[in-house]
Amino acid sequence: MSSNVPAERPLIEGTKLLIDSHCHLDFEQFDEDRDELVTRAQQAGVGRMVTICTRVRKFDQVKAVAEKYDNVFCSVGTHPLNAGEEPDIELNELLELSKHPKCVAIGEAGLDYYYDNAPPAVQEKVMRTHIWAARQTGLPLVIHARNADAHMTEILEDEVTKGDFPFILHCFSSGAELAKTGVQLGGYVSFSGILTFKKSDELREIAKSVPHDRLLVETDAPYLAPMPFRGKRNEPSYVVHTARVLAETVGLDEDELWLKTTENCRRLFTKMTF
Repeated sequence: MSSNVPAERPLIEGTKLLIDSHCHLDFEQFDEDRDELVTRAQQAGVGRMVTICTRVRKFDQVKAVAEKYDNVFCSVGTHPLNAGEEPDIELNELLELSKHPKCVAIGEAGLDYYYDNAPPAVQEKVMRTHIWAARQTGLPLVIHARNADAHMTEILEDEVTKGDFPFILHCFSSGAELAKTGVQLGGYVSFSGILTFKKSDELREIAKSVPHDRLLVETDAPYLAPMPFRGKRNEPSYVVHTARVLAETVGLDEDELWLKTTENCRRLFTKMTF
């Protein structure tokens, strides 16, 4: 395996916290109460949050949020739905911006064929640039995949032949084969509030198939609030509810799930401080 694949980072004995591995705290939905929601997250036991970049050109506002709060970290990248706005993002720019001490990931990048915001070829080009950045930095690539399972599988299988890179299939709602492929290629699978929805039986079956050492939880806040908050603005403190359902689904008690997913984050987000 490449040296850019995260090594083991054992959890500090006795530490109990949960990590929201994917949220968007720079979004305007949080402008009125960002301080309060970070406090609520801490009070709920959410000890770390990763606020995810969707446009490289807006990295300044993303990193500003991470800089303000000790327990918030960030990523740098271009969301596939914004790839048409930033089709020529260069590897060197990603590498330079990712040097920021609070930047712990690349992305989110990927493929989204549900909406027609950017041509597939542009999304693929942008994603492959992000893969190279993840490979060179050792920072995990946060992958967005929607209605693009076959093409995503093709790209991932092709890229690992060029060298390993850490990655997360974030807010997983794709098919079982993509989850299986992602795990086989060394990736992690992150589950959001969708897992808690009544009609998500198929997704819960997929979650059961993911090895415990590859599981993550997230909110994708402000979107996809878990039950019983579905339809409301999501926030990091709500990841506790997703974690509870994930624990029940995969046969762990809640404490075990908290410890396991935090352990996984420590292994994956090598720049995150604890």
